[in-house]
Order: sequence, then structure tokens, then C-alpha cells
Amino acid sequence: MSSTNNHYLVTSALLYANGHLHLGHALGYIQADIWVRTQKILGNTCYYICGDDAHGTPIMLNAKKNNQSPEEFIKQFYDAHIKDFADLGVKFDYYGTTHSPENQKLTEQIYTAIKNNGHIITKNINQAYDPVENIFLPDRFVKGDCPKCNTCDQYGDSCEHCGATYNPTDLKNAKSVISGATPIVKESEHYFFNLPQFTELLKTWTIGDHLQSEISSKLQEWFTAGLQPWDITRDAPYFGFKIPNTDNKYFYVWLDAPIGYMACSKIFFDQNNLNFDDYWKNNNTKLIHFIGKDITYFHALFWPAILEGSGYKKPDQIYVNGFLTVNGKKMSKSRGTFILARTYLNHLDSEYLRYYFASKLSNQVEDLDLNFNDFVLKVNSDLIGKLINIASRCSGFINKQFNNTLAKNLQINNSNNADDNFGNIYQDFLNKSDTIINHFTNINYSLAIKEIMALADKANQFIDYYKPWALIKTGDTDTTHKVCSMGINLYRILISYLSPVLPSLAIKSSKFLKASTDWSNLNNPLLDHEINTFEPLLQRIDPLKIENILNDSKS
Repeated sequence: MSSTNNHYLVTSALLYANGHLHLGHALGYIQADIWVRTQKILGNTCYYICGDDAHGTPIMLNAKKNNQSPEEFIKQFYDAHIKDFADLGVKFDYYGTTHSPENQKLTEQIYTAIKNNGHIITKNINQAYDPVENIFLPDRFVKGDCPKCNTCDQYGDSCEHCGATYNPTDLKNAKSVISGATPIVKESEHYFFNLPQFTELLKTWTIGDHLQSEISSKLQEWFTAGLQPWDITRDAPYFGFKIPNTDNKYFYVWLDAPIGYMACSKIFFDQNNLNFDDYWKNNNTKLIHFIGKDITYFHALFWPAILEGSGYKKPDQIYVNGFLTVNGKKMSKSRGTFILARTYLNHLDSEYLRYYFASKLSNQVEDLDLNFNDFVLKVNSDLIGKLINIASRCSGFINKQFNNTLAKNLQINNSNNADDNFGNIYQDFLNKSDTIINHFTNINYSLAIKEIMALADKANQFIDYYKPWALIKTGDTDTTHKVCSMGINLYRILISYLSPVLPSLAIKSSKFLKASTDWSNLNNPLLDHEINTFEPLLQRIDPLKIENILNDSKS
């Protein structure tokens, strides 16, 4: 296994501080976490930065509804998010918030740069305005009849029935979601980022190797329709950063949110005596974003243009994941399939979820279905029936018959072994390392899991071939000792390969083995080595726990 020292700054989409982490969110963070852990294991310098997206009208209004200040409102979700991520095994180097002095300063600097570089235009626009609450209404805070197909109760930006897009002022029989009043049309001057100026640059950038092919193809539709100037203004009252030298204008949340990646990284870099420009202006380092497909436009068109226009480097790679469905359908509160991370964690170990997601994830932009019947079968079969079974069945003999100590060598002298597939089994397992690592680094986790589980099958076949439970009865303690010691060593390789996916199990296994499970230490098997008495490392999933998760989610 060759060692490298590439430098990566990795971010995941910022979690909106208006609600709790759910399993649909968790999919993308677990995907990124596995990739980051892989890079760190390989010896690369890789920093994983994230935070809460803490601004916007919904936060302002919900805080008011709860009789809280916006700062109090976002703090409760920030604390909950920190705990949920930790319990999911998602390990950030720094987790911050967009509501920080550092982010305000950077947002103002970037705005000033794009303005001075001629990328800001102003124009008057008509907006829906709530005459009762005295507030301009975002698209999603207006509902009415679709202007194209007349379907009622549609949001102010698009129709879920016919797919039409429109302005809130186009809705028929429109009502404010906040007060129920009929909105009036009010004019206001807004600042726009002149995205069309970056058309040619973005055309070239989006067909490079920065995006998955299906994302690149989808983005070409925007160029066909023609890029439009992008409104970066919101009128007071608004929870966010005020635009300098204005009386009542605020930066739209989608301007300061991605700049939050920069601000959070700057805080981390300052704390650790690292250079901010080394990661945001240096092409020798790699900037990697992991996002959901619903925010592709912001990250793959608007964000690279903002960075280019303000003198920073564009992302080197954007990995887009699909949506999560549960039992084949969109997550639903009434069916109990809109599942919060905390609800899941109240009943089951995060390692099960991480493994299941990894077993399904590829580098394609595909929706992933959490089918609970398949989930229980796969976890119980793969993790318990195959993987843990190797350690369990071999350690019993080592603990009881050989004083918790592995054999001094693993060479089995058995004439019947000449034609079997196990003569070089340890080396066979090691020879798969490059293939497995490549699958992990290319985000083809499902292929990595497939390779690892094929090895787990082979390890179990090896144990079944020699039947140590029968060997010990014949008095052949030497072969019994070597077979079980080999089984323990094969388990160590397997758990090492799985350590980016199952970090908690890797730590427990390391304690059981009294040995490192780092990839770099696998070339030397454990010989004449003391292990601890085996204790169950994972339990089978009881299907009743799935019922409890679904029932709790309904309530």
C-alpha cells in the first residue's frame, strides 16, 4: 500500500438550523465521512469542515412563533446537530455556523470584491408582500392556485402537479402562509449577481471532470435556457447579515451559506496555525464538496462563479448524492418513514446504518432506498453471520485452549491441503487492498463492500474446511491453533478494510485484538500474540426495533 500526502479540504452541505437531522440528511454526511476517513487512513492531509446554515426568513418566523430570539432558536438545533453527528460516527475537524463574525466579514469582503469587479447590477422587482405582518414573502410563504393548471394549494415558486415554475405574484387566489392575508404587490430595489457574465467559464468548467457525468449533462439545460442574474438581496425584516451601506437590505441566505464553508475553515485554520489561502487559492490542494442533488444549481453554477469573481479557486470536485427513500417511497410522516436520526439512534447502533448505506452507495447520482426488510437481512447476514462470526468462532478456541495466545506461525502442514484455495490465504486477502482502496477513494463503496464480503465468505470457508471443532477432538491441537489464529488474523484484515465504514467496530475490535487495525500494519500478521477474551461486538437486529422506530416516527 503506497503512502501519499495529498491535501484535501472537504465540506458537506450545511444543515439548515430550522429542524433536526433526519436519515435523508444522514446519507450524504455518512458518504462524505467514509471518504474522509479513507483519505486520513491513507496518510493524506484531509480536513472535514461543516456547520449549520443559520439564516433566512423561516428561521426568523419560527423563532418568533416559539417566543425565542433567532439566536436562541438556532442554538438549540446546533447543539442537537452536534450530538446527532457524533452518535452517527460522522467526525468533523470543525463544525461551525454561518451566523458568525468570521462569516459576516468574509461575506462582506466577497460582496465588495464582486461589486468592484463589475459583477453586481441593481433593478426594481415586484414582490408579494404581507400587509398584515408587514413583510416581503419568500416564494414558499405564498400559496394559491397554479396559474397554468389551476391546481389549488401550490407554493409560490412551482406547481407540484404540473411542474410549472412561476413567480409568487402569478398565483391565483394567493394567500400568505404566515397570516392568511391576500398578498399585495410591492416594488423594491434589489442587488443581483450578474451570473450571465460567467456563462462561457461555467460552460467549460461544468464539462470538465469536476462533476459526475449525469450532473454535467443536467446543467447544460441551464445554458440552453440562458443563465439569469441572481437576486442576492432580501428586504428587512430578515435574519441574516445586513448589506454594507444600505438601510434595510440583507444578503440572501444562499450568498452567505456557501461562504460559510470558507468561514468555518478559516476558524479551524486559525486555531491550528494553517494558511487559509493554501486551501482557497492554491491549486496544489483539492477542494471537495459533498452535496444533495437538490442544491446542485447553487454549488455547480452560482458558487464557482462567485469564487471566480472574488479571486478564489473553484471547487476541484463536487460529489452529488441522490435522495433517500424508505421502503420504496418518499419519506412520509404519516407512514412513520420520515425518520429523524435521533429516533433511529434511540433504538439501533449507527454502525448498521453506515454499513447499509455503504453497501448501496456508488459514485452515480442515484436515489437510495432504505428497505427495512433488506436492511435487517443484510446487516444480520453480513455483519453478524459472516464478519463477527469469524472472530467469535475462532476466539473461543484461542481463549479456552491456548491461553488467549495466537500461534507462533500460521503455516499449516497438511497433505490434504495441497489442492485447496487456502494455501496463501493471508496474502490473498492483502492482495485485495489496492482494489478495495480504489473503490473507496472513487466513492464506489458498494463495490468495496462486495469485495470485502467475498473475503469474509472465503474466511468462513477456510474455517469450515478445517473444522477446528472436529480437529481438537482428534488431538491435533497444532493445526487447530493455527487455523483459529489464521481466522483471527483474517478478521483483523477485514475489519481494517471496513474501518472507514465501521469506525466504532474497528475500535472495539482493536481492543479485542490488542492490536492496531490500521491498513499500514497489515503486512505483518499477529503471531504469538495475546488477545482479549471475546465479547460480542455487535448484536443481531431484532425486527421489533424497526417497528419501534416506525411507530416513534409516526408520533
